[in-house]
Amino acid sequence: MPDREARESDAERRRRRETEAERRRRRAQFLHELTEARELRARVTPRRARAARLRQAMRMRTFRW
Repeated sequence: MPDREARESDAERRRRRETEAERRRRRAQFLHELTEARELRARVTPRRARAARLRQAMRMRTFRW
């Protein structure tokens, strides 16, 4: 019986590892697409993008570490 439990736990670990790898892959793809979308928005609406950059810079200046 212990061998069967050990085999199941190994198989479960392998599945979990694959699932984590898939999750990381999906997350990397999502972040890549998000970055592309932000860059596209910045090119399409430069005035709004400039205002957003200025707001972000102001936030960073007033943020206390």
